[in-house]
Amino acid sequence: MAPFDRFLLCYDGTSEGRAALRCGAALAKRLEAETHLLAMLDCSYWARGFDVLSSVNFDLDERAAREILQEGVEKLQGWGVAVTGHLLVGNPVDEIARLADSLRSDLIVIGHRHESVFTRWWTGENHALLLDRVNCGVLFEVAGASVTD
Repeated sequence: MAPFDRFLLCYDGTSEGRAALRCGAALAKRLEAETHLLAMLDCSYWARGFDVLSSVNFDLDERAAREILQEGVEKLQGWGVAVTGHLLVGNPVDEIARLADSLRSDLIVIGHRHESVFTRWWTGENHALLLDRVNCGVLFEVAGASVTD
Protein backbone atom coordinates (compact mmCIF):
# COMPACT_ATOMS: atom_id res chain seq x y z
CA MET A 1 0.00 0.00 0.00
CA ALA A 2 1.43 3.38 -1.02
CA PRO A 3 1.78 6.09 1.64
CA PHE A 4 -0.38 8.37 -0.50
CA ASP A 5 -3.46 6.67 -1.95
CA ARG A 6 -5.82 9.63 -2.35
CA PHE A 7 -4.87 13.07 -3.66
CA LEU A 8 -6.74 16.36 -3.65
CA LEU A 9 -5.33 18.71 -6.28
CA CYS A 10 -6.39 22.35 -5.99
CA TYR A 11 -6.48 24.23 -9.29
CA ASP A 12 -7.15 27.88 -10.07
CA GLY A 13 -5.79 28.26 -13.59
CA THR A 14 -2.77 30.39 -12.56
CA SER A 15 0.82 29.48 -13.41
CA GLU A 16 1.23 28.28 -9.82
CA GLY A 17 -1.94 26.23 -10.17
CA ARG A 18 -0.69 24.70 -13.43
CA ALA A 19 2.63 23.80 -11.77
CA ALA A 20 0.76 22.17 -8.87
CA LEU A 21 -1.50 20.33 -11.31
CA ARG A 22 1.44 18.97 -13.27
CA CYS A 23 3.30 17.96 -10.07
CA GLY A 24 0.20 16.35 -8.57
CA ALA A 25 -0.52 14.50 -11.82
CA ALA A 26 3.01 13.08 -11.95
CA LEU A 27 2.81 11.90 -8.33
CA ALA A 28 -0.71 10.50 -8.71
CA LYS A 29 0.24 8.60 -11.84
CA ARG A 30 3.41 7.19 -10.31
CA LEU A 31 1.67 6.14 -7.09
CA GLU A 32 -1.57 5.12 -8.84
CA ALA A 33 -3.47 7.31 -6.39
CA GLU A 34 -7.16 8.10 -6.51
CA THR A 35 -7.22 11.70 -7.70
CA HIS A 36 -9.68 14.50 -7.03
CA LEU A 37 -9.49 18.00 -8.50
CA LEU A 38 -10.96 21.02 -6.74
CA ALA A 39 -11.80 24.38 -8.28
CA MET A 40 -13.05 27.03 -5.86
CA LEU A 41 -15.46 29.89 -6.20
CA ASP A 42 -14.42 32.23 -3.40
CA CYS A 43 -17.39 34.52 -2.93
CA SER A 44 -16.32 35.91 0.44
CA TYR A 45 -15.08 39.11 -1.15
CA TRP A 46 -18.59 40.13 -2.22
CA ALA A 47 -20.49 39.34 0.93
CA ARG A 48 -21.54 42.99 1.06
CA GLY A 49 -25.14 42.44 0.02
CA PHE A 50 -27.55 40.46 -2.05
CA ASP A 51 -28.33 42.92 -4.80
CA VAL A 52 -28.71 42.15 -8.50
CA LEU A 53 -25.11 43.09 -9.27
CA SER A 54 -23.86 40.47 -6.79
CA SER A 55 -26.02 37.87 -8.53
CA VAL A 56 -24.56 38.78 -11.93
CA ASN A 57 -21.01 38.64 -10.54
CA PHE A 58 -21.72 35.25 -8.98
CA ASP A 59 -22.99 33.85 -12.29
CA LEU A 60 -19.91 35.11 -14.15
CA ASP A 61 -17.53 33.84 -11.46
CA GLU A 62 -19.30 30.48 -11.32
CA ARG A 63 -19.00 30.07 -15.09
CA ALA A 64 -15.28 30.91 -14.93
CA ALA A 65 -14.76 28.44 -12.06
CA ARG A 66 -16.53 25.68 -14.02
CA GLU A 67 -14.31 26.40 -17.03
CA ILE A 68 -11.19 26.22 -14.84
CA LEU A 69 -12.37 22.91 -13.38
CA GLN A 70 -13.07 21.49 -16.84
CA GLU A 71 -9.66 22.67 -18.08
CA GLY A 72 -7.95 20.94 -15.15
CA VAL A 73 -9.90 17.71 -15.63
CA GLU A 74 -9.02 17.67 -19.33
CA LYS A 75 -5.32 18.28 -18.60
CA LEU A 76 -5.22 15.45 -16.05
CA GLN A 77 -7.04 13.05 -18.36
CA GLY A 78 -4.64 14.01 -21.15
CA TRP A 79 -1.75 13.06 -18.87
CA GLY A 80 -3.36 9.68 -18.20
CA VAL A 81 -4.76 10.44 -14.74
CA ALA A 82 -8.31 9.35 -13.87
CA VAL A 83 -9.87 12.20 -11.91
CA THR A 84 -13.07 13.27 -10.19
CA GLY A 85 -13.79 17.01 -10.34
CA HIS A 86 -15.30 19.10 -7.56
CA LEU A 87 -16.51 22.72 -7.67
CA LEU A 88 -17.15 24.32 -4.29
CA VAL A 89 -18.32 27.76 -3.22
CA GLY A 90 -17.05 29.43 -0.07
CA ASN A 91 -13.88 30.22 1.81
CA PRO A 92 -11.03 28.25 0.20
CA VAL A 93 -9.38 27.23 3.49
CA ASP A 94 -12.68 25.98 4.92
CA GLU A 95 -13.74 24.16 1.77
CA ILE A 96 -10.35 22.58 1.02
CA ALA A 97 -10.11 21.30 4.61
CA ARG A 98 -13.69 20.03 4.55
CA LEU A 99 -13.32 18.23 1.20
CA ALA A 100 -9.93 16.75 2.13
CA ASP A 101 -11.47 15.39 5.33
CA SER A 102 -14.57 13.97 3.63
CA LEU A 103 -12.45 12.31 0.92
CA ARG A 104 -9.93 11.12 3.53
CA SER A 105 -7.17 12.58 1.38
CA ASP A 106 -3.58 11.63 2.08
CA LEU A 107 -2.11 14.59 0.21
CA ILE A 108 -3.27 18.03 -0.90
CA VAL A 109 -1.32 19.61 -3.75
CA ILE A 110 -1.75 23.36 -4.14
CA GLY A 111 0.06 26.16 -5.97
CA HIS A 112 1.85 28.93 -4.10
CA ARG A 113 3.00 32.38 -5.17
CA HIS A 114 5.72 34.20 -3.26
CA GLU A 115 4.28 37.43 -1.88
CA SER A 116 5.62 40.18 0.32
CA VAL A 117 4.63 40.28 3.99
CA PHE A 118 2.44 43.30 3.28
CA THR A 119 0.66 41.56 0.40
CA ARG A 120 0.00 38.47 2.52
CA TRP A 121 -1.40 40.64 5.28
CA TRP A 122 -3.50 42.73 2.89
CA THR A 123 -4.95 39.80 0.91
CA GLY A 124 -5.28 37.42 3.85
CA GLU A 125 -2.92 34.69 2.61
CA ASN A 126 -4.20 31.61 4.40
CA HIS A 127 -1.82 28.72 3.69
CA ALA A 128 -0.74 28.58 7.34
CA LEU A 129 -4.39 28.33 8.36
CA LEU A 130 -4.87 25.47 5.91
CA LEU A 131 -1.96 23.56 7.47
CA ASP A 132 -3.65 23.88 10.87
CA ARG A 133 -6.96 22.57 9.56
CA VAL A 134 -6.03 19.35 7.73
CA ASN A 135 -4.92 15.91 8.87
CA CYS A 136 -2.93 15.02 5.77
CA GLY A 137 0.19 16.08 3.92
CA VAL A 138 0.19 19.33 1.98
CA LEU A 139 2.53 19.98 -0.94
CA PHE A 140 2.92 23.58 -2.05
CA GLU A 141 4.23 23.87 -5.60
CA VAL A 142 5.83 27.12 -6.77
CA ALA A 143 5.77 27.88 -10.48
CA GLY A 144 9.06 28.60 -12.17
CA ALA A 145 9.54 30.71 -15.27
CA SER A 146 10.06 27.59 -17.37
CA VAL A 147 6.73 25.88 -16.59
CA THR A 148 4.76 25.39 -19.78
CA ASP A 149 1.75 23.38 -20.81
